[in-house]
Amino acid sequence: MTVNFEVADGVGTIRLDRPPMNALDIATQDRLRELAEEATRRDDVRAVVIWGGEKVFAAGADIKEMQVMDHAAMVVRSKALQDSFTAVARIPKPVVAAITGYALGGGCELALCADIRIAADNAKLGQPEILLGLIPGAGGTQRLARLVGPSKAKDLIFTGRQVKADEALTLGLVDRVVPAAEVYEQAHAWAARLAAGPALALRAAKESVDAGLETDIDTGLTIERNWFAGLFATEDRETGMRSFVEEGPGKAKFR
Repeated sequence: MTVNFEVADGVGTIRLDRPPMNALDIATQDRLRELAEEATRRDDVRAVVIWGGEKVFAAGADIKEMQVMDHAAMVVRSKALQDSFTAVARIPKPVVAAITGYALGGGCELALCADIRIAADNAKLGQPEILLGLIPGAGGTQRLARLVGPSKAKDLIFTGRQVKADEALTLGLVDRVVPAAEVYEQAHAWAARLAAGPALALRAAKESVDAGLETDIDTGLTIERNWFAGLFATEDRETGMRSFVEEGPGKAKFR
């Protein structure tokens, strides 16, 4: 398999495994969608890490595979490509990308599907599709602009340049930069902490933020209000409030 999935203690790790550069060919894209849907379904998965291994996250699409495709073929394939990445973005649980080495093109777009990105100090990110006479096609023009703002996104997309980890942090493209040897450990720790949290409240928070960004403020507030009220019907809300009153904040044990 070009992508593997392991689950331990509530954390699912989606591991790209297509050496040497984890090029995202069609089989890998389809496998990502399958595993994202599995992570969504499984009750024992409460948070997710996307990981490319110690050397590289993903250096982009398989260019040789794309080179032989004509317009008609890509009209058909491009929807499936976007659907694969959208399935990752819509996992209704906390998702962290653990980035080492290159995260370029589709690799960068995959990282954009996570809720946060923890990068190695040797990481390089970018959207170099313009250098091929193309534009990002797996969500890069949309997710990147929403994350870092339109002008910064246009600079990266128009030039196709790669940015090192420190600049990526300044741009807001990644959220934390750590030594390369600690990337997976820190990403897993973040996921494990949230895996012990209130699952429905975390889902509500993620969907409220993500859906709210796609609409006007009044509609976003309605989404938030409905989720907020709905959580009063959950066991986790009862557990959290009872623990707060009896023991103080931050001591609740959620099931």
